[in-house]
Amino acid sequence: MPHRKIMREWLVPLAGRTTAKAIVLLMLDYALWALLLAGTVYFDAWWAKLLCGLAAGFTIGRLFIIGHDACHQSLTPHRELNKWLGRIAFLPSLTPYSLWDIGHNVVHHGYTNLKGFDFVWAPYTAEEFSTLSRTQRLLDRIYRSGWAPGLYYMIEIWWKKMFFPSAQAMPTRRPVFLKDNLLVSAFGVLWVGVMVAAALAYDQSVALVLLTGVVVPFLFWVSMIGFVVYVHHTHVKVSWHDDRTAWSKAQPFVSTTVHLTFPFNIGALMHHIMEHTAHHLDMSIPLYKLKQAQAKLEELLPERIVIQPFSWKWYFETARACKLYDFHRRCWTDYRGQATSTPAPLPA
Repeated sequence: MPHRKIMREWLVPLAGRTTAKAIVLLMLDYALWALLLAGTVYFDAWWAKLLCGLAAGFTIGRLFIIGHDACHQSLTPHRELNKWLGRIAFLPSLTPYSLWDIGHNVVHHGYTNLKGFDFVWAPYTAEEFSTLSRTQRLLDRIYRSGWAPGLYYMIEIWWKKMFFPSAQAMPTRRPVFLKDNLLVSAFGVLWVGVMVAAALAYDQSVALVLLTGVVVPFLFWVSMIGFVVYVHHTHVKVSWHDDRTAWSKAQPFVSTTVHLTFPFNIGALMHHIMEHTAHHLDMSIPLYKLKQAQAKLEELLPERIVIQPFSWKWYFETARACKLYDFHRRCWTDYRGQATSTPAPLPA
């Protein structure tokens, strides 16, 4: 495997960022989100309101991906502008920008799949699982069932790590953390207030409008991000590590990520966030150039990147296989400790 510096040099021509394109993408997605929320008020049929709410949740995901790029300083060439565009893009997902920056840029990207550092979907060992309380074991089984990625993200990431986190969950305390939490809280209150006012103005059920215009979009969004993060780094061919030296030798920016492909150009609808190997290799690549960057990597590194065509069959097979991780055998196991993947080779 070439050194990371060499591989990043391959992608230098694709690292250019365009301010106008970034702002247009942000405005279009915000307009679409507002239009879909209006649909939850305008339409009388409950099913039409529900469809608009689900689509609004998907659009929150699109906005979040734009904010994610801004947080990586890959959206525009301007650092301060990226910070504000990121905060604006994160508002509908109620994501505090500065806390996401710490958890994602510093922890997740800095130590991807390194146990004890990267906490996102970090698997327990059999020994750790046996020491959990009955409630904790049940929660882990629910999270890794394949049916509840949104519940995992909402509780373990958003609620515990980002939304007014405790000192235990976030020992570092900075004034900007509180300011960003107050910002998204104010936006959430405004969102609810506008939907209530619109429901009353158009003689609609306030409860139904709040359900389809606030609750459903938020639940769809957390399910979307929980799913996306899970499939990015959970696969029978993807390893976790508990030794920093071995982790570093394993070229984790390539070996710990999955390129999940979809039919019908669905990946483009998600702003190419599924071209994830290229993103982890070089976070400066903007979302509108990730597809070309991923193709370049796969051309120059044949058979070194995990490429997985998506199917629900594959997804639930992965959920059944990837329950716990055995760091001695270097493989995934089920809850009984039986190996469910081929042991990963020792890093050279």
